[in-house]
Amino acid sequence: MNVTSASASAPSSLSGRRIIALVMMLFFAFGFCTVLVDTLVPKLKGLFALNYAEAMLTQFCFFGAYFIVSLPAARLIRQLGYLESVTMGLVIMAAGCLAFTPAAEHGSYPAFLAALFVLATGVTIVQVAANPLAARVGDPRHAHSRLTLAQAFNSLATAIGPLFGAAFILSDEGAAPIASGLSAAAQRLEAGRSVQLPFLMIGLTLGLLAAICWACRRWAPASNDEAQGGSYLALLRRPRLMLGVLGIFLYVGAEVAIGSMLVNYLVQASVLGTSISTAGSLVSVYWGLAMVGRFIGAGLLKRGRPGLLLAGCATAAGVLAMISLSTTGYVAAASILAIGLCNSIMFPTIFTLALEGSAEQAPRASGLLCLAIVGGAIIPVIVGAVADHSSLATALWVPVLCYAGIGAYGIYASKS
Repeated sequence: MNVTSASASAPSSLSGRRIIALVMMLFFAFGFCTVLVDTLVPKLKGLFALNYAEAMLTQFCFFGAYFIVSLPAARLIRQLGYLESVTMGLVIMAAGCLAFTPAAEHGSYPAFLAALFVLATGVTIVQVAANPLAARVGDPRHAHSRLTLAQAFNSLATAIGPLFGAAFILSDEGAAPIASGLSAAAQRLEAGRSVQLPFLMIGLTLGLLAAICWACRRWAPASNDEAQGGSYLALLRRPRLMLGVLGIFLYVGAEVAIGSMLVNYLVQASVLGTSISTAGSLVSVYWGLAMVGRFIGAGLLKRGRPGLLLAGCATAAGVLAMISLSTTGYVAAASILAIGLCNSIMFPTIFTLALEGSAEQAPRASGLLCLAIVGGAIIPVIVGAVADHSSLATALWVPVLCYAGIGAYGIYASKS
C-alpha cells in the first residue's frame, strides 16, 4: 500500500472526531425521514380508505428500496468513497421529499408510494455508507459502542419525528373532511396537501447537509476493498455474517411493524381509545425509549458481552409483546411502548457482530446487511394481513417470533 492510500485509510484523530460528529448528523437525518413513514400510514389509510395490508404498502415501498438499492450502493461506495456516496444519497432523499408535492396535488396513492421509494433510495445509500464508516473510524474494540452511540442520535430523530408528524401531518385527524360541499376526491386532495410543507422543509434541510458532506469528503477513510476479488456469496459463507443478515431482517421487520401499527393500536377502545393525533404523539415514547436505551447501551457495550446483551434485550421485547397482546388498557399500551427500550441496542449490535471478521470488505458486508432491512417491507405486510383476518393484538405474535430469532443469534454470537 502506498503512502497516499495509507493516510487516506487512517485519518487523523481530529478528522476522525469530525467524521464521527458528521455521522451523528447523518443518523439523525435518515432516522427522522424513516420514522415519518409511521405517521403517513394512518394518514394515507384514512385518505384512501385502505385496509391494514394496503396501508402497509407504504412500508413495503420504503423498505423494499433496501433490497433493490443496497448492493448497488455498496459498489457505489467502493468506487466513489464514503462521503461522496453520502452526498449523492442526500440529494436523492431531498428529491424524494420534493416529490410529495406533485403526489399531494394529484391526490394519488401510487404517486405517494413512488415518492417514498425515491426517498428510501437515498436513505439506503446513506445508511450503507454511514454504518461501516461509524464502525471503522476509531478504536476497533469500541465499534459496538460507537455504532450504538450513532444509533442513539438516530433514535433522537425517531423520538422527535412523530411529534413533528403529529403536528404537521396528523393534525386534521387523518382524513377529516375539509368542507362538506367537496367531493371525496377533492377532500383527499385538500387533506393530502398537509404533507407538502413538512416534506418541503425536510428536503431543503437535506440539501444543506449534502453540501456539508461534499465539503468534508476528504476527511473520510478510503472505502475501496482490499479484497476486490471477493464475492457476496463468499461473504455469506461466513456463518456470523449470514445469520447477522437474518437477524437484521427480523429486527427491522419487528421494529417497523410495531411502529407502524402503534397509532391504530393505541386508538382502539380496548387500549387507550384516544384520538389519532394524540396516539401519533405517543409514538415518540416508543422511539424515545430506544434513544435512552442506546445512550445507556453505548456504555454497557464497552463492559458487557454484546451477544448476551442482545439476547437479553430480544427476550425482554418478546415478553413485553406477549403481555400487550394478552391485556388491555394502560397495561397493553405501556408494554408495547416499552418494547422501544428493548429495541435500543439490537440493530447496532447485530450489525457490528456480523461485521466482525469482514472489516477488509466492509462496504460489501454493509451492503448485505442493509439489504436485509427489506424485512421492514415484508414483515409489516404480514402483520397487516394477520390484523385484517384477526386483530392487531393477534398480529403481535409475528414480532414475538422475530425477537425469538434475534435472541438465538445473540446466544450464538456470544459462543462463537
